[in-house]
Amino acid sequence: MRHPQTLFRRFLKKIQALPLRKYGGLAIVISAVFALGGALWAISLIASLPSPDTITSRVPNQSTKIWDRTGTVLLYEVSGEERRTVVPFEQIPDVVRKATLAAEDAEFYQHPAYDLKAMFRGLVWNPIFRGTKIQGGSTITQQLAKNAFLTDKRTVSRKIKEIALAIKLEEIMSKDEILAMYLNQIPYGSNTYGIEAASRTFFEKSAQDLDLAQAALLAALPNAPSRLSPYGARTDEMKQRQEYILDRMAELGWITTQQAQNAKQEKLQFAKAQYGIKAPHFVFYVRSLIDAMYDESYIQTNGLNIITTLDWNLEQIAEKAVADGAARNDKNWRADNAALVAQNPKTGEILAMAGSRDYFDTARNGNVNVALQTRQPGSSFKPFVYLKAFSLGYTPDTILFDAPTEFNARCNADGTPGPGMKQEECYSPGNYDLKFRGPVSLRSALAQSLNVPSVKLLYLVGIDKAIATARSLGITTLDKDPQFYGLPLTLGGGGVRLLDMVGAYSAFSQEGTFRPQVAILKISDASGKTVYEPRPESQQIFDPQYVRILNSVLSDDTSRYPTFQPNGPLTIPGYQVAAKTGTSQDYRDAWTFGYTPTLVAGVWVGNNNYSPMQRGGAGGFAAAPIWNDFMKQALPKFPNEQFTPAQYANAQKPMLNGTLIGQTPQGPAIHDILYWVNKADPLGQQPQDPAQDPQYHHWEYGAQGWLLQNSGAINSSLLGTPAAPPASIKFLEPIENSVIQRGSSVKVSIAVQQGNTTRVELYFNNQLIVTFPASPDNQYSVYFAPQTVQQTNTILVRAFDANNNVVQASISIQGQL
Repeated sequence: MRHPQTLFRRFLKKIQALPLRKYGGLAIVISAVFALGGALWAISLIASLPSPDTITSRVPNQSTKIWDRTGTVLLYEVSGEERRTVVPFEQIPDVVRKATLAAEDAEFYQHPAYDLKAMFRGLVWNPIFRGTKIQGGSTITQQLAKNAFLTDKRTVSRKIKEIALAIKLEEIMSKDEILAMYLNQIPYGSNTYGIEAASRTFFEKSAQDLDLAQAALLAALPNAPSRLSPYGARTDEMKQRQEYILDRMAELGWITTQQAQNAKQEKLQFAKAQYGIKAPHFVFYVRSLIDAMYDESYIQTNGLNIITTLDWNLEQIAEKAVADGAARNDKNWRADNAALVAQNPKTGEILAMAGSRDYFDTARNGNVNVALQTRQPGSSFKPFVYLKAFSLGYTPDTILFDAPTEFNARCNADGTPGPGMKQEECYSPGNYDLKFRGPVSLRSALAQSLNVPSVKLLYLVGIDKAIATARSLGITTLDKDPQFYGLPLTLGGGGVRLLDMVGAYSAFSQEGTFRPQVAILKISDASGKTVYEPRPESQQIFDPQYVRILNSVLSDDTSRYPTFQPNGPLTIPGYQVAAKTGTSQDYRDAWTFGYTPTLVAGVWVGNNNYSPMQRGGAGGFAAAPIWNDFMKQALPKFPNEQFTPAQYANAQKPMLNGTLIGQTPQGPAIHDILYWVNKADPLGQQPQDPAQDPQYHHWEYGAQGWLLQNSGAINSSLLGTPAAPPASIKFLEPIENSVIQRGSSVKVSIAVQQGNTTRVELYFNNQLIVTFPASPDNQYSVYFAPQTVQQTNTILVRAFDANNNVVQASISIQGQL
């Protein structure tokens, strides 16, 4: 018998040879040709189908493997050996069968191998009238045919084959046999195939012992086994799918509404994942990326090799730092979880991702990747505001008043409600330590994470510009109208993701160049052919000169004092590191982000259920030690590079240029910045009528009130007065010729007796130990452990004034060798 396609071609040649002008009904002939061609084509497809008997002799599928960046450390095997235990139909409980039918094919026992209503609904009705995607409307028999013999490729020919093969299956098998084979065949995720293996993998019990809630949960997984995995990051979607199935079972009359409600409320306890996997949070993040690129069956059966960006050594350091830090925070701050992401800022490659303290600790929701969750950033959002401010003409020397300030113009300047207002509608933020410092530079305000100056700066910059800055640097979650967030935005009033923030801080590291984050270096197929290789394009978002100013401030260890102690957890000895912490309202989130030109890392600390930490569990105390632990071990693996020094010029305008006193028609005076600066044009002319700004009176009220109470506390350098004489120094401890032991800590306390001191440097045996900024009480103290102790050791202190005059003093202490 000749092939149908050969016959069709001969038929076409005969039709072409006909003198059509002599014949009528040309349209009928053409239609007949196409109808016959279509029929022959369909016959050809059906004739090429394999026999259903070959289901027992199928060639084993090849698994997809996910590797680290070297291609030598296997992180995860997507399929590999298919875990499957075949069970007879009688051992599959009725609740599992009905949950599966409710999820996939409720009328399975009523229709033939295909369901015309479902196909019409999926192909025509839903896309046209409901706006949903086109769906195949496949029955369970069709799904079995597709999974066993065909591919997921969405073509007309594949659909015809699927229907024809389903018809063949139903001719030789009963409905019960088909359902049993389906439940033993389909993937449930985590390399698990079939209902029995799935039940034992996720619940550590036989399928015949599953209850209603568990059966509905397992019935939800085949729809998208990776995305809906109980060990993945989208467990909320998994729960929604389970509840849909329960509602559907109740709608079909297979269970009662009360049974469905009870099952929804049942708290499911998943077994600890037992399969081999390294860097699980990162692996499932990569899975989400490839799920968007390929069909599930293609991933599981085509032997892909995926080379990721993960550095396995750094990942192990990150996971241990997070686990140790979270355990410590659990005791000290009632914060039982943490996450860390590290990135190469020069390439955008994600090097480490520890999404929780323990992925396998499902009791703590350890499988949830907090690096992908939206949380409140606290003050770690401030650099976006300051960066934009620097680009508008503000500088690190610009002065703002850190004083009690009411920011709702409809409330009274003293923070009490105005007419028709409620107290909760007023907004008067304070600082973490409940203190106000008066006039401070932007350098000090950002380095010490002061809130009032930062809220003022956001107002001066504009909420819309600050959000645009964050979005341009990869922050994806600020998707509401800018006015929705209001001035609290600069204190972390908008949710962000740890992963996005690390990407944004990487742009700071690279002087404003933003590089898209990369998690996959290359994908090759089973033959070794490269099928995917990303080529991300970088983009210069900000002029480097403004980012250099930001880096100068964030890497200034001296300006952090006294909020952060010198040589504290934001300092890495031997490296120039820029860092910023953040703490959200009510201590629900603590953050630390830090970077060099070669490495960026971010840490989140908190509780997955959003319960607050103990007061005091701020970013500098809860998150910074974890960040420090990681960076100290990771940085030696990278080149030690310095930031490019910042250069900027100050405008000749009071407050903007770092001088506190300005000339007014009434003579020299001190005012808040809105007296001197028009926020719409900070470098332009001084406002003719500052009171036109709705914030002016409230800011001025706070500034003048602080001056009345603290006029003697103003640093004279801000007033432009002559410099005081150089400081004199007195050692409070240790005393001359005291003895220290090798390996022990030394406490040095000194007092500067007089003078206008700007900084104090402390040396041990000619090695610089710490540089202190000016202290209001003129006293300085530090603990340190000398790396080497000699028989006689020298402690030297040097104090500098505003004119860089210096005075020094030293003592000798003896070392016990």
